[in-house]
Amino acid sequence: MSIAQNLQSISTSLPKEVTLVAVSKTKPLGDLQAAYAAGQRVFGENKIQEMTEKWEHLPKDISWHMIGHVQSNKVKYMAPYVSLIHGVDRLSLLDEINKQAAKNHRTIDCLLQVHIAQEESKFGFDEQELRDAFATNAFASYPNINIVGLMGMASFTTDTAQIKTEFTHLKSVFDSVKNTPASHVDLHILSMGMSGDYKMAIACGSTMVRIGSSIFGNR
Repeated sequence: MSIAQNLQSISTSLPKEVTLVAVSKTKPLGDLQAAYAAGQRVFGENKIQEMTEKWEHLPKDISWHMIGHVQSNKVKYMAPYVSLIHGVDRLSLLDEINKQAAKNHRTIDCLLQVHIAQEESKFGFDEQELRDAFATNAFASYPNINIVGLMGMASFTTDTAQIKTEFTHLKSVFDSVKNTPASHVDLHILSMGMSGDYKMAIACGSTMVRIGSSIFGNR
């Protein structure tokens, strides 16, 4: 099937409250243009330089999401245009995002990444760190940032019961902190689920899914 057909198939299967992020990392401009022509406007990249190059060449009504691990020294390159940063996994990163957002006279939306997988290689806040950040209103000093939700990545495993447990846990964490009064916080996005597990993630409460290979084919 073509990229347009894949997008049509996936989009029609999603509940209306779920946002589809087309994961276009490593894909050529032509593939993104095909998805754009089919109506897709939200794209996710995991390398800032690659995303910036694509941003320079593609229509400016695209919403660019940074879905990979973020190095602080690269934030300045995406600060002029990035719509949502998924992987905020430490408070120190917010310092740099806030600084670069202010330089560009912008307020940048961010998701806090929560470590829910069994692999130690995954990044993210642990649950207690997250609760402490909300309890101490750690975001008050970042006027150029909006914390709009949480993101998590399940373990890389074929054990669907384990994946479901991790998604369900993240949803419970989201529910437990979403009404905590905190400055520059409006939690309404729960980003979890990729090509192989997005249907389960949605069933567990995800409102944003990141899908690449099911749209663009395997890398």
